[in-house]
Amino acid sequence: MKKGLFVVFVISVFTQIAAAQTIKTGVLVIGKGDNAIGSGFQSAISGVKTIMLIQAADLVVTPQDKNVSSGLESLFLKKMRLAKGISDSLSKVYVDETSANAVLKTWSDSTKNLTVLRNVKWSRIKRSGNNWNVLLEDGRTIKAEVLVNADGSGNVTEALALKGAVKKQWQPLNYSDNLYRGSVSAGYWVNNSNANVILLDSFLLPKQENLVVLNPEDESFAGGQAAGATAAYAVFFRTKTSLSVLKSIQKELINHRLSVMPFADILHDDPNWKSIQFVGLSGFLKASLVNGLANFNPEQEVTTAEIKAPLKEFYYKAQIWFDDYKEANMTLGAVLNMICMVGNKSPETTKAEVQKRWVSRYHFKNEFDLNRNVTRREFAVLVDEYLTPFDVNIDKSGRVIR
Repeated sequence: MKKGLFVVFVISVFTQIAAAQTIKTGVLVIGKGDNAIGSGFQSAISGVKTIMLIQAADLVVTPQDKNVSSGLESLFLKKMRLAKGISDSLSKVYVDETSANAVLKTWSDSTKNLTVLRNVKWSRIKRSGNNWNVLLEDGRTIKAEVLVNADGSGNVTEALALKGAVKKQWQPLNYSDNLYRGSVSAGYWVNNSNANVILLDSFLLPKQENLVVLNPEDESFAGGQAAGATAAYAVFFRTKTSLSVLKSIQKELINHRLSVMPFADILHDDPNWKSIQFVGLSGFLKASLVNGLANFNPEQEVTTAEIKAPLKEFYYKAQIWFDDYKEANMTLGAVLNMICMVGNKSPETTKAEVQKRWVSRYHFKNEFDLNRNVTRREFAVLVDEYLTPFDVNIDKSGRVIR
């Protein structure tokens, strides 16, 4: 009898210890929809210990199966096709809840740094300096450095006593100002078919450090992925979300194949996709906006008028070069000449290098001809390779910082 009581006592003690357990993590994502999925996976993929807290048995997945999908959404749809035995990467796939959750569970189980807590409810959220303590109903506490509010119910917002409406995050791409240079996500799936972008600042609230907020009306893998990278940045670099470095977050997202410019005619598997994304952010080549679509028009010839002003904004030496260049169109020879002057490069060496890489590295289909008018695709790749405009710093308004 005494032995039995001892066993019961030990079990009781261990149960209490387990119940009082404190779990430490870098990023905590609360929510169960596309915003939460994108945030949780990207944060973990960016190298930060991440917990996704889901107050239900299953996630609610509603990705848009469009050819313009990119990043984690595109990867998820690929996994769904494999699960359903669909070999054609362009074929539509029906995303049913059961199959989607099975795919996501397998994916999360194999993702380093990611822990998914299902059917776990929280009872209190408190500040701890710039960090967070989240008390769970089972007695455990999650201590997180950054909290991502991807909760669609409004309960987290209420618990945090956040005042005012959450910023509208998806907004139409436009070139009336330079704010588009601050985009961290892009797409067409937000209640309409227009080209949309999300600016980094839309995730952050004044005087709310290490809190990343997603608008529940704008559920999307792409928005969540950008929020996850923003949260991970603060943890990885041991800083505050208010000190997020836009360029670092953009580069991280582009490296994980998320479009930050919504070019409908440059899909994520295009061999020059990355260069076109980088140059698109600079505004050297702007999309044509017709019926809501943002088309890059990669095979269209480059005019001097369209690139002159933005290049002069980025580079002092470009001002001198364009003062001497009077032609209406940019030939390949002119582009290489401009690149060499602005970038202090040897003309002969650069020409030989570009010619060698023309097909093998750049995958260009036109002939290498210095007298031919250059295409937007060719211009974007060459300028990205030799002038790296993405590395030029900008402020929050998109203005170049000299």
